[in-house]
Amino acid sequence: MATTYLVLSNRILRELNEVELTSTTFSSSRGIQTAIKDFINKAIHDIYNEGAELPLLHTTTTQALTAGDGEYSFPADMRRVDFESFFLKPTELITNGEFTSNITGWTTGDGSPSYTSSGNGRLNLNSAAAYQSISTVKNKTYKIQVRVFSPNSSATTLTVRVGTSAGGTQNLNTTIGVTNFGEGNILDTTFTATAATSYVYVEASSVQLDVDYIRVSRSDIAPSRIASMTYDTYLQSHKSADDVNNSSAYGKPTRVARKPDYSSFILSPIPNEGEYTVSYDYYTTHTDLSAHGDNMGLPDRFSSLIIDRAKYYVYMLRSDTEHAQLADRDYQRKLKLLKIDYGTHSADYMRTDVISESIATTVGTRVV
Repeated sequence: MATTYLVLSNRILRELNEVELTSTTFSSSRGIQTAIKDFINKAIHDIYNEGAELPLLHTTTTQALTAGDGEYSFPADMRRVDFESFFLKPTELITNGEFTSNITGWTTGDGSPSYTSSGNGRLNLNSAAAYQSISTVKNKTYKIQVRVFSPNSSATTLTVRVGTSAGGTQNLNTTIGVTNFGEGNILDTTFTATAATSYVYVEASSVQLDVDYIRVSRSDIAPSRIASMTYDTYLQSHKSADDVNNSSAYGKPTRVARKPDYSSFILSPIPNEGEYTVSYDYYTTHTDLSAHGDNMGLPDRFSSLIIDRAKYYVYMLRSDTEHAQLADRDYQRKLKLLKIDYGTHSADYMRTDVISESIATTVGTRVV
């Protein structure tokens, strides 16, 4: 049984010999029932505050940068940001190029392109074509990568074109042969944009092919780590250069600082390109349980941890110090297990089992 808000509440109510709730009566709880619902959310807050870096709360996000804009807001659900995880990379220009659950964003060029759930999701072209328009910078060079499979295991080719119109060949007109039926084949090539809008077009003529993904990004932007710095360092060493109000001072961001109010981060130098994307890791806040069917974010085996903490608050409400201490003892013991299993650990180190020559010489024949 999933550990829902209702299940948690009733387990505590049973232990206290109180009237249990149902899915119908849950929203109209009264007295101790309502207090227990509040204490469950309070207990969950306590657990997450004890371990702000629980992997259960970890996520990664991206921020598309704008040329001339050096400050960006954090996500609304941010609890803590890992400032050692900031990386700069070229922006992925294709929308839904992985075809994870559908082919939304792609326009029919010929035939009837469709979605197939094979692999992690693919674009099926059975004597069909599909295309998508993307924003590009004239005279800039872009990498394009396409992976394709032959579901019928027949040697054939996929046509890949990039131009200033759907199916146009002004920038690229090539094919990729499908010969490796198990792993598919990958096309890696480049094109130089000749307009602000380019059209990426793929076609399987008189054959059936599955396109696994299509990716397009700038070829001259290499992924790189962004170093963190304190806000004071930014003020003392970089802000004056970034505030000169001259685009000649813009460049590829190499440093990041957090504003003191935790609302946003600042990049320096200010981006000079609109095709940069920053990725970073952060730990989320959790959402309070509300409806009777809401599930807690922790694994089910830690439901007793929430119950022990909530019982502690119930006993304190009733001035039952002895039972409150017992509930707190159980909570602290189980919290240690949570931290051991899910807490943030220091880096593991590998040690060689080879004895150095100098040590072997020193201990002589006792080396084994």
